[in-house]
Amino acid sequence: MEFKEKKSIYIQIAEYFSDNILKGVWQVEDKIPSVREMAVQLEVNPNTVMRAYALLQERGIIYNKRGIGYFLAPEAEKEVKSMKKDEFISSTLPEFYRMVRLLEIDFEELKEGYREFLEKEAGHEEKH
Repeated sequence: MEFKEKKSIYIQIAEYFSDNILKGVWQVEDKIPSVREMAVQLEVNPNTVMRAYALLQERGIIYNKRGIGYFLAPEAEKEVKSMKKDEFISSTLPEFYRMVRLLEIDFEELKEGYREFLEKEAGHEEKH
């Protein structure tokens, strides 16, 4: 995993987990890698991973079974989608809207572009 300078590494690790949950890499009640395993895998300090896990636990995405490890919470996917949606609406959409306005893109162009995107995605998914 390559980290970006503008965001804390523990936040990026939490986002990595969230993305993997949405992609179906981990399912509800799956045991996730230990703090040490994840630190080795990502080549970061275990304290950084622990901080990411604490954030994920605080948000109800993972939980700890004392002495056994961390697991994906039953509501993990729902929580991740809600968190990502809120972030998208507050951070990404305003910039998108600014660009739409500046470039004078009308709603029909957006609809057509989105329709084409969905068709490409559907074709891409069929190949995999």
